Amino acid sequence: MSKTNAGAAHSLILGGARSGKSSYAEQLVERQKGDCLYVATARVWDDEMADRIDEHKERRGERWTTFEEPLDLVKCLKQVHRPDAAILVDCLTLWVTNLMMEGRDPDVEGAQLVASLAELSCPVVLVSNEVGLGIVPMDKMSRDFRDYAGRLHQRLAAVVPSVTFMVSGLPMQIKPSAICSD
Repeated sequence: MSKTNAGAAHSLILGGARSGKSSYAEQLVERQKGDCLYVATARVWDDEMADRIDEHKERRGERWTTFEEPLDLVKCLKQVHRPDAAILVDCLTLWVTNLMMEGRDPDVEGAQLVASLAELSCPVVLVSNEVGLGIVPMDKMSRDFRDYAGRLHQRLAAVVPSVTFMVSGLPMQIKPSAICSD
């Protein structure tokens, strides 16, 4: 992971569903010295989602400390960050969905997330689904979701030093470099 002006390394990992984003992001965080912190934005809406969350937890193992925060992501990051850790946020598109469902403005909250990265003292790896590669959605809410996610991705990509696009489990480096250079 590359270093930002604040001294911490931040990365954005994008890709489609089941592209290998989360596994790749976990590997990046585990390469760092210190604790591995996981900020989960998912909400459990049904049994299938609960099973997915359990699968992720089992894969990560005991080295990870998990914080569940579906809405107040910036507040959570500011509370849990510390120099001897690395943070994985999974996933931003679920976070955008949660914000929309609560009537909160994803553009405002996204801008706050972008601004907060400079204040964090440890590497942060942000995972999100790339939703702008398909057809134009038929309904307004789906189009709004796609637009909010796309704007958030653009804002983050502009400030983080590393952006990776995952395809079929393979990382395509869009903005170098995702490898820590201590």
